[in-house]
Amino acid sequence: VQLQASGGGLVQAGGSLRLSCAASGRTFSRYNMGWFRQAPREEREFVGAIRRSGGYAYFSDSVNGRFTISRDNAKNTVYLQMNSLKTEDTAVYYCAADSRWLPSEYAYWGQGTLVTVSS
Repeated sequence: VQLQASGGGLVQAGGSLRLSCAASGRTFSRYNMGWFRQAPREEREFVGAIRRSGGYAYFSDSVNGRFTISRDNAKNTVYLQMNSLKTEDTAVYYCAADSRWLPSEYAYWGQGTLVTVSS
């Protein structure tokens, strides 16, 4: 499956941004989807994931309560809604897909989209 993330940009602290990840190539609904981010000079960090049905999502402590994930299987797209953004949320955000739930390494990755949160 091919993944294309979009929606990044510059936003002020306290603001909101929604990222999208469009999938193509294989049946999107077969895959659990994850979001990750990587800040400059930092290791890649898990943000959250959503089950293939969309019925359950799981988040890291750092974003829990501020970020939500949803998906539209008819549109082959998963979304990351980011609210109450903080400067420390600045990173390149990546979407990933895997048939397994919360694998140690996702099978498919999209290119990143940069989110910059200004103070």
